[in-house]
Amino acid sequence: MRALRLSLLAVLAASPVLAADTKTGFVDRSYKNADGHVSPYVVFVPHGYDGKKAVPVVLFLHGAGETKGGGKMPAEVGIGPAIKKREKTFPFLTVIPQSEKRTWKADSDDGKRALAILDEVTKSYKTDPKQTYLTGLSMGGFGTWSIAAAHPEKWAAIVPICGGGNTAAAEKIKGIPAWVFHGDKDTAVPVDLSRKMVEALKTAGGAPKYTEYPGVGHNSWDMAYAEKELFPWMLAQKRK
Repeated sequence: MRALRLSLLAVLAASPVLAADTKTGFVDRSYKNADGHVSPYVVFVPHGYDGKKAVPVVLFLHGAGETKGGGKMPAEVGIGPAIKKREKTFPFLTVIPQSEKRTWKADSDDGKRALAILDEVTKSYKTDPKQTYLTGLSMGGFGTWSIAAAHPEKWAAIVPICGGGNTAAAEKIKGIPAWVFHGDKDTAVPVDLSRKMVEALKTAGGAPKYTEYPGVGHNSWDMAYAEKELFPWMLAQKRK
């Protein structure tokens, strides 16, 4: 009998979170690292989440200014404000980790932790593995390119904003739908970095979307996440 109870508890612990058991909206959570230290992160849970229907998931990578100890928190810049403008109807469960060492490179501790947090969240909630998306801005744009190249099998689509990547990796990610954004007056991250990635993908046989904002500096993310077609386009992409 005791073994049966333990078995039932294990099943319940592994079950997706139901609406009655969880909060919706922006939820503070924490991840326990292998060395024991705790890393806080935020999850946006769609207001219509009921734990029965699988929902799409976005992993968002913030910029350098939101690194641990910075002036703003990750949910305050980029996708967080965009969600708040349409919070009641935003359909994506959105994972917002925080960099601790100012990088999102795939082989860094921060990059690995971001994916571990994504895995933790997808086990805690009922999510659709064929609808998992990756996006980021500035440092997070670089991270988007890096993590996509390291784990191309994970993503239904990627949205790198004002970042840059390794053009030699284009062959690995040419099959991932991508929508790239950059401002042509960006003095922090040269627009050529996005242009070169887009051209590399096209040369490799990919078909990326590219939006370049004329006269716009480094902050191209507010315009990008405000694009009316962006989130519907993401929803339309499904991993095969």
